[in-house]
Amino acid sequence: MPDTAFRIRRAWRSLTRRLRELRIIAKGAFSTRHPIMAHIIPIRRCNLSCKYCNEYDDYSKPVPLAVMVARINRLADMGTSILTLSGGEPMLHPDLDEIIAAMRRRGVLACMITNGYLLTPERVQRLNRAGLDHMQISIDNVMPDEVSKKSLKVLDKKLQILADYAEFHVNINSVVGGGIHNPDDALVVGRRALELGFSATVGIIHDGDGQLRPLGERERAVYHEMKAMEHRHFARLNFFQDAIAQGRSNNWRCRAGARYMYICEDGLVHYCSQQRGYPAKPLETYTYEDIRREYLTEKACAPYCTVSCVHYVSYFDFFRDPQTIRSVASPQPSKPLVKIQTIGD
Repeated sequence: MPDTAFRIRRAWRSLTRRLRELRIIAKGAFSTRHPIMAHIIPIRRCNLSCKYCNEYDDYSKPVPLAVMVARINRLADMGTSILTLSGGEPMLHPDLDEIIAAMRRRGVLACMITNGYLLTPERVQRLNRAGLDHMQISIDNVMPDEVSKKSLKVLDKKLQILADYAEFHVNINSVVGGGIHNPDDALVVGRRALELGFSATVGIIHDGDGQLRPLGERERAVYHEMKAMEHRHFARLNFFQDAIAQGRSNNWRCRAGARYMYICEDGLVHYCSQQRGYPAKPLETYTYEDIRREYLTEKACAPYCTVSCVHYVSYFDFFRDPQTIRSVASPQPSKPLVKIQTIGD
């Protein structure tokens, strides 16, 4: 059980993090000249091979620390407020702590998406010292199956370690939709997350053909029960998923490439994890003119987009600046069974 000193430290970090988040909201609301959030990839390799995932391999080397720090500094110089480490599995990077510390030195909110397999008490304490703000773990089922090994049975001990040692915020994301055998697993995962003091969110995945489809009756019921669990978490504001649950398109202005950016392991800027290849320009030469162009570019893939972090960022600009440039980006996910991505906070 956490002792009193630990609980005080965690409460203090939560308070100061909330104040920083409020500054980020204010900054994003008053200016469109800077990115709000960027996902950055320190390593493409992963220790798992989930069938729905198209964002990993089993051989890539880690991006060198000096290169990662240069990219972090470049994003911070551009005014980016939130940086999320993703992959692959970011905890496979040998210099992860130094990368997180570099993010915090530049004053950005430091987040990470991980499968949780490599967590130990000592590793969590190192993440505390590095200054991690947010961690997200997606748990796909209660028992491992042929689709995913990210199960509650395997990861529950890791969650208990986080409950006992983590001073950063932890969000547990569960899923419903194509490929998930038992939709009620999402409720089991969500309730366990709340029991341990974490936040809980829900995502929707495509079916086996890579297509959006309306949720079945039980899936919709689970989805709405899970949304009720999000009452303390801003992810509840994701109205996009409500349409996705019904198989409907969304009419919105995607600001990917401007307010949100995905930086791959090669240092190229992409719209998001599912539209890698657009605009694919090196981060070091990305300018305000590029940001403004992509801010004004209408993305052909937007109506059926499932990338939640891009949805969240778009809320800042719902009310302003119509998009007048047409993108050539693919209107469909590049590979089948694409999982919703979230920012881990």
